Amino acid sequence: MPSVAVKLQSFLFKFNLKQQLQSRIQASPDEADPSCVTSRPEEAIAAANPTFSDGVATKDIHVDDPLGPLSLRLFLPETVVSGSDSKSRFRVHGEETYGGYSPPAGRGIRRLPVMLQFHGGGFVSGSNNSVANDVFCRRIAKLCDVVVVAVGYRLAPENRYPAAFEDGVRALYWVGKQANLAEWSRSRWKVGRDIVNDSFGASMVEPWLAAHGDPSRCVLLGVSCGANIADHVARKSVEAGKLLDPVKVVAQVLMYPFFIGSVPTKSEIKLANSYFYDKATCLLAWKLFLPEEEVNLDHPAANPLLPGRGPPLKLMPPTLTIMAEHDWMRDRAIAYSEELRKVNVDAPLLDYKDAVHEFATLDVLLKTPQAQACAEDIAIWIKKYISLRGHEFSY
Repeated sequence: MPSVAVKLQSFLFKFNLKQQLQSRIQASPDEADPSCVTSRPEEAIAAANPTFSDGVATKDIHVDDPLGPLSLRLFLPETVVSGSDSKSRFRVHGEETYGGYSPPAGRGIRRLPVMLQFHGGGFVSGSNNSVANDVFCRRIAKLCDVVVVAVGYRLAPENRYPAAFEDGVRALYWVGKQANLAEWSRSRWKVGRDIVNDSFGASMVEPWLAAHGDPSRCVLLGVSCGANIADHVARKSVEAGKLLDPVKVVAQVLMYPFFIGSVPTKSEIKLANSYFYDKATCLLAWKLFLPEEEVNLDHPAANPLLPGRGPPLKLMPPTLTIMAEHDWMRDRAIAYSEELRKVNVDAPLLDYKDAVHEFATLDVLLKTPQAQACAEDIAIWIKKYISLRGHEFSY
């Protein structure tokens, strides 16, 4: 069973979360913020740090397109400069000095797989640059040796379905656009040093991604509701096929996905009042996220087992599912993993004893041995699909 400290933290967490959700439900339309909300005032934010002070450099990217701004945070592990004479290169533009990492020009630059990461928070809270998400993404970037692109998708109720799902797909296409712009730039000028206008007239080659990202080895990782987004993005990547070139989604990780349905499962009944995210609170989140005219728990965003959801499951990428013993959402995630295995998709399930929902990503649980072990397990499995030397890793 979880410790007394975890139970106390869970009680306080649920009390505060329920108060926040109820206040948003009761807010009148005039009080709602119509802007593209991607974080909440109560969220503790970690500042970006473009130097390798702790083994990972970070920077924030803001992308403008017709659907609105898209917020991204890049996490670049220090391994990209292994063997370099300088861990951080300084660049001077007139009187302004940029003190962060700038990729060197020339050949021999190390390229890493790209991971798109989607945070949790029930679609209504959390952010890609929160302290908790920053710690988790740094851990994953180092253990998996990947460039992590954490996506700041739009939050509900200001932006209901399909806004968050659209932002996930937009982020994937942005990675593809960056790869194509970088290739065009390399054929014209120096690697990653020049501004390139696209069809919208104001896009720039992102130097870290241009120099070190390998989009042909793209992994999706979603946390809680972010797992729902990741699975949707994976489906859209299958449907797009070669239109996504050079991006190829080679695997996805669903961490305790936020699945639900109209017919309760055994775990939804037995564990309804479980730790941190109980069922009643999560139902409030779904009410805020789904379109007001169709709050249906068998919505495609909520229930992965609906027939005809498309594309065929046999076309889905390898999928690792992380589950917790004391998570009321576990049964539906297990069933989805079983359906993938039935059609010969590599879809292992890791079930952690005495664990609760978000045990590896919640701020108060990030430092536990179980959270660290989970990240290490993810890295072992992912490396089967991103290693250039073949499948020398096994799980």
